[in-house]
Amino acid sequence: MGAFTTLTSADGFTLAAYRAEPEGPVRGGVVVIQEIFGVNSHIRSVADRYAAAGYLAIAPALFDRAERNVELGYEAEDLAAGIAIASGKIDFSLAMADTVAAGKVAAEGGRVGIVGYCFGGTVAAAAAVNCADTFAASASYYGGGTAGLVGTGVPAMPIIAHYGALDAYIPRSDVDKVRSAWSEAEVHVYDADHGFHCDQRASFSAIPAAMAQARTFRLFAKHLG
Repeated sequence: MGAFTTLTSADGFTLAAYRAEPEGPVRGGVVVIQEIFGVNSHIRSVADRYAAAGYLAIAPALFDRAERNVELGYEAEDLAAGIAIASGKIDFSLAMADTVAAGKVAAEGGRVGIVGYCFGGTVAAAAAVNCADTFAASASYYGGGTAGLVGTGVPAMPIIAHYGALDAYIPRSDVDKVRSAWSEAEVHVYDADHGFHCDQRASFSAIPAAMAQARTFRLFAKHLG
């Protein structure tokens, strides 16, 4: 089990972050980027999972610049609240700066990977393009804004992208756009819906989640340690 700590971003802003440390030898660091629901119990459990696998895991609270202590569930009201914050109150460039701040702390464990879900999936993809001095590998889960990054650059590190074939939020044409433009990326499409990796959501799908997790673990084992 981890605990909350504080990070300082490049502009001096302080934000909360959940930190989970491995009990045994450290293999590297992993930054875990939230969905639109904040650093809630699910994201904390993901950080704990990476810590159990030997990584120093840091999950920064990227909504702190708009509203502190955001911890939402998965009902319609929570979804609306999360969308309102992510789409109207967050400066993406500052979110990336806060992500880099988390990466610098995770570097206490060695080489650092980044994994993100939904909103965080786009952050993880953007980090793959722009933050090679901080991260060594990226895993993006159903990042709805990833296709919008095409044309801004190509990944400067190994990246794996996970999508659901039944995802109404991300059209298949966006997935194809990413696969075509980022030929070096490892892109997987599962028989699953948006949010399939989150075991607290109705859209959770155990087998695709397990497959995606195994592939992400292999990516990090190869490029982090």
